Amino acid sequence: MFSKRALLGTAAAIAVATGGPSVSWGQDAEDTTVLDPIVVTKEAPEDAGTAPVGGYVAAQTTAGSKTDTPVEEIPQSVTVIGREEMDDRAVQKVDEALRYVAGVTAQPFGPDSDTNWMFIRGFQATASGAYLDGLQTYSYGFGGFFTDSFTLERVEVLKGAASVLYGGSNAGGLVNYVSKRPTGERLRYLELGINDAGTAYTGLDIGDRVNDEYAYRITGRVAGGDGYSDFTDDGFRGTLSPSIEWTPNDDTSVTFLSNFTFIDEKHNGGGFLPYIGTVVDAPFGRIDPDANYNEPDIDTYLRRQYHLGYELEHRLEDVTLRQNFRYGYSKLHEVSVYPYGYNSFSLTPTAPDYLLSRINFEHETEVHSVTVDNQAEKKIDTGPVEHTLLGGVDYKFFNMDQVQKSGSATTISASNPVYGAAQGARSAYLDQNIKMHQVGLYAQDQLRFGGGWVTTLNGRYDYVSIDTDANPAVTGSGNRSYSRTDGEWSGRAGLAYAFASGLTPYTSVSTFFNPVLGASAETPVFEPETGQQYEVGLKYAPDGFDGLFTVALFDLTRQNVTTGPSGSEIQIGEVNSTGIELEARVDLTENLKATAAFSALDLEITKDKDASIIGNSPYIIPDRQASASLDYTLNEGTDGLFGGVLDGVVVGGGVRYTGSSWADNENTAKVPSATVYDARLGYGRDDWGLYLSATNLLDKTYVASCQTQYSCSYAEGRRILLKFHMNM
Repeated sequence: MFSKRALLGTAAAIAVATGGPSVSWGQDAEDTTVLDPIVVTKEAPEDAGTAPVGGYVAAQTTAGSKTDTPVEEIPQSVTVIGREEMDDRAVQKVDEALRYVAGVTAQPFGPDSDTNWMFIRGFQATASGAYLDGLQTYSYGFGGFFTDSFTLERVEVLKGAASVLYGGSNAGGLVNYVSKRPTGERLRYLELGINDAGTAYTGLDIGDRVNDEYAYRITGRVAGGDGYSDFTDDGFRGTLSPSIEWTPNDDTSVTFLSNFTFIDEKHNGGGFLPYIGTVVDAPFGRIDPDANYNEPDIDTYLRRQYHLGYELEHRLEDVTLRQNFRYGYSKLHEVSVYPYGYNSFSLTPTAPDYLLSRINFEHETEVHSVTVDNQAEKKIDTGPVEHTLLGGVDYKFFNMDQVQKSGSATTISASNPVYGAAQGARSAYLDQNIKMHQVGLYAQDQLRFGGGWVTTLNGRYDYVSIDTDANPAVTGSGNRSYSRTDGEWSGRAGLAYAFASGLTPYTSVSTFFNPVLGASAETPVFEPETGQQYEVGLKYAPDGFDGLFTVALFDLTRQNVTTGPSGSEIQIGEVNSTGIELEARVDLTENLKATAAFSALDLEITKDKDASIIGNSPYIIPDRQASASLDYTLNEGTDGLFGGVLDGVVVGGGVRYTGSSWADNENTAKVPSATVYDARLGYGRDDWGLYLSATNLLDKTYVASCQTQYSCSYAEGRRILLKFHMNM
């Protein structure tokens, strides 16, 4: 079967070849009718950067440019995961969608039900590297937002320094969640699912066009049931995302986007577990991955959050103006009695009961955030050079009230836990209000010339103001009032050449800037992180089928890293990340899709308060990662061996390899590598489908990572999901 690109290319060639006078069959020459030439071109839709992805290969993206740009022309590595791929992988959380992406470490702390954890090029992107529709969903401490994967159309990963476009951002890159939005077409989609632990869900996605001006879409999911760990109760999880598109005329459009999320559940898993008993045997063997050392009677996780915003676009004669706005609110209450080392906070288990020490913790956190991005885009020609100019001003406001409490906690046996002991009263040691304002002014010029050259130039200046007020009645080492203002430039220069064959080599250099909240006894207020990245790569988009092959080599340095014991941190730290990433995403036919990825990373601590660890590798991050997947839908037709009965049978699977990582920055203990397999089997027709998916098919028990030998986390075991969907 021909790919979309091949089919369009053939049609265009035929049209051009027959563009001259044509003779109508059955007519004499003197009756010849001269027709206008027909030229067929492949035009991307106006909203290509947010549109559904057909198959596994996205043609365009806004990540890395803020304008609709072919993925090949972005002078950094970019991966786009569309809705179809997420459905094929039975993705239930956003971080699950990143398992097959080169350069990304997803779920390093196992299947955490309330947070989407991800590291990009060795640096944690969960807090400052998560974006929703191009606007940051910043988090600090326990103050942040949760995004449900069912509400998303695509997940985009921009690797490497990106603050030149987005302001303060994670050094290793960012993940942009793109919401489902009105398409103007009638949509009546129902999805039902249940896993082998007993958690069930119902998802609904409906939309339509009301009239020439209005279209709507409502997406939502509710879930509940038992979890995989002992006493884990997923309780109730609900999310609802209504959206409306208003197009009063051909030049103006407004899309109103909103989300409401409510989660009431108990924590999953054993939490932070010691190295001995998870990675290596304790005298009693290994800690059961399904064990839960919390106190089920007092364990609490209650989240209420909502987002309200819009995307406005207005086209003048030669300028396109945009304003993207979102207000976010989140309120979270948690109570957890979690393990931290063995008795007396030791790393060594002691017979006969092998008691685990526990921390009795509670927090109440409330967040208000405002983000707005104003843009102006203009295309001009200066002689042989075509320019796509972008200028903008964005503003971010983050306001968090947090109260953290702790109390005495009883120990619990790692091998024979008994629950129900009374825990000590919790009292506050941290009571703060944090406000952060950030204003950024940025400009970009994409220059195209010489038949294939693409140059991208960016500049940005950010001004950040941080003000923190602590309750003086609360005593605690972290309960401080502080304020700081900073201004910083960042930039990027990229050069690429798009050959007619589909090869696009590129190179880029960029700097980044990321504000850091916090203070310590030795540092009155933390300075922003800074750094730079150098990247060279090659992207190949073949004409014969839909595919994208990428190779990237990078050298990334993160400076002003906070180091030292809690309460006395200083900012002399520096970490260097160098590596190579290879990735392939192909739609060989409409029924056969495949991905492959490999990344090798060399992380090195180049400066630190503790001189003994300079030259070592930081914990958590594996040195190698690799994956491959294949998804095939049978389409034999009525003339096939079985007369078309098997049409719609789906078979798919994948393999994921995670290399070894260090359990501590001293590099004295390692977490071994692991390989797991995923599988999918199903049957689908135009209007319905039934699928059975299994992740970690062989139920391999292994540790995902450790952040010191006190805090190791099991990776997700086997999960089987039965899913049914229908279009009504």
